[in-house]
Amino acid sequence: MYMRQLVLLIGLLIIPTIGFTQTYEVGGFIGGANYIGDVGDTKYINPNNLVLGGIFKWNRSPRHSFRASVNFGKISADDLDSKDQRRVERGYNFTNNIKEFGLGLEFTFWEYNTHSGSPIHTPYLYTGITYFLYDNLYRNADAEMVKDGGKSSFAIPMALGYKASLGRVVSLGFELGARYTFTDNLDGSVPSGAGGMDYTFGNLNSKDWYVFSGITLTFAFGRAPCNSKF
Repeated sequence: MYMRQLVLLIGLLIIPTIGFTQTYEVGGFIGGANYIGDVGDTKYINPNNLVLGGIFKWNRSPRHSFRASVNFGKISADDLDSKDQRRVERGYNFTNNIKEFGLGLEFTFWEYNTHSGSPIHTPYLYTGITYFLYDNLYRNADAEMVKDGGKSSFAIPMALGYKASLGRVVSLGFELGARYTFTDNLDGSVPSGAGGMDYTFGNLNSKDWYVFSGITLTFAFGRAPCNSKF
């Protein structure tokens, strides 16, 4: 149900623009992922798994763009990597698969016009809404991590990046993006279904985070945009 709603929202944003095409960008993302929660190391930026994805942008002005993205990655953590002795003694670990679909706005610090004909570069901020799929995990009575189907949830992405033009149509960027999720069970610490509340652990008052950091490469197409007030 959530997936159909997300696809419909993206369509409502993109389809009306067909009659007055401006500047679009399409490309890919490659980088690393890490998780922040109740298991493993407590570093905020510590990529240890691969992430691959795609990006589509509709540049409404030299200062902001509508952006849709799809990313596929894996997150994992091990208490033995932690500097917290209590976690080391506990010895938990997990692996989870993430498939995310994002929609939001990208704001540049300076004007970024791909039709300027001269080298351009700028820092930028991105935020919006992310819908993602993940494995529903729980730790059983034998302290073994078990997968119990799949779940979905939403997250708020908060990304900081820097991009630069490589000619008229190509842009290369670096992005660091944290996702604040609306679930506390990416690590199996607050299970639902077969696990139940009998197998909870960790801090029940905070949600899980995951971070995607990496490189973007996009290609621009479409005619030069007219001045827009939106």
